[in-house]
Amino acid sequence: MQCFLVGGAVRDRLLGRSAGDRDWVVIGATPEQMGAAGYLPVGRDFPVFLHPRTREEYALARIERKTAPGYHGFAFRADPTVTLEEDLARRDLTLNAMAMDDAGTVIDPCGGQQDLHDRVLRHVGPAFAEDPVRILRLGRFLARFTDFTVAPETLALCRAMVAAGEVDALVSERVWQELARGLMEAAPSRMFLFLRECGALARLLPEVDALFGVPQRAEYHPEIDTGVHLMMVLDMAARLETALPVRFACLAHDLGKATTPADVLPRHIGHEARSVALLGPLAERLRVPVECRELAEVVAREHGNVHRSTTLDAAALVRLMDRCDAWRRAERFAQMLQACECDARGRLGFEEQVYAPAPRLRAALVAAQQVSSAEVSARAIRRGLKGPDIGRALHQARVAAVAAAVSS
Repeated sequence: MQCFLVGGAVRDRLLGRSAGDRDWVVIGATPEQMGAAGYLPVGRDFPVFLHPRTREEYALARIERKTAPGYHGFAFRADPTVTLEEDLARRDLTLNAMAMDDAGTVIDPCGGQQDLHDRVLRHVGPAFAEDPVRILRLGRFLARFTDFTVAPETLALCRAMVAAGEVDALVSERVWQELARGLMEAAPSRMFLFLRECGALARLLPEVDALFGVPQRAEYHPEIDTGVHLMMVLDMAARLETALPVRFACLAHDLGKATTPADVLPRHIGHEARSVALLGPLAERLRVPVECRELAEVVAREHGNVHRSTTLDAAALVRLMDRCDAWRRAERFAQMLQACECDARGRLGFEEQVYAPAPRLRAALVAAQQVSSAEVSARAIRRGLKGPDIGRALHQARVAAVAAAVSS
């Protein structure tokens, strides 16, 4: 029985990057031998075990073959006769198809080291086409390794896979998982631009794909193209190190611009409401987590009002915070301001601009939170007020507190 470090851990070590989880492949062993050695079986689809001390994953070397469309359409063989080279040959990209032994020697039958040197993402072989998730993974690697390019033959293969309908068989959970991970990389735009280039974006996120080529007013958006603007917003979200809900909100904030009537372009009156309407089916289709969906809805609906909030008086600011449920969801309100800042700075020539609405709205919320609803309600009751009048009293108290804060 021999154990080899494989995949991303080898790749990242050769790149001089800090490695995350380490994965191992085991040659010449059976599941029974692994169990007898104290390894804990955890794999559902193929033999994977946890090391008895380190808890790292050890998988028996295996060979796979395609049996049906989609991610689950595979049969595998894992037995002591499967070689290390056979196991590496089933992997997706050459830079992930390397192994390392205990002495630090790299086993590289697919040319991964040369592709690392050349900064090229290249598929290992024809079996790449058997798993459409690999298209999404390829896009995610582009978002992570920002100086890498895709080999022309790999791009051509991805296009052929899309044309053959392979991405249509992907399950929602896997699509969201890969998109979410890509959104959290250093340059998310590279993932979405690649998906668009190979045709997968139109199949998986047609609402986003439709934004490319849609013009905007040049005085507000010097980049003009709405799709280009969206890519800049996503990369600004990465630059500001925002959380996943913020990045998804950035992705979905302008969907309605794709449905603006041609005769009113490049203006986009009412696109906020159309964005919210498009967001619902998208989030349902991909089974987007509730936290991400709810923030995206608030951002899509209110980002224009937030941008204009420096001109709003205290009463309008309190109404804005009311609509955003800022009193109960202060953290979400803060994330909304982050997404709006990404939107404002994700424009050509505006990348370094200070986003003035954010500090003003943060100060307004702090001031409004100082108003005790219990004390205001008690005073209102003593004055003989009831029902809606008590709510109006609380609103007026918050307006007064916000007015003092934003005027100082």
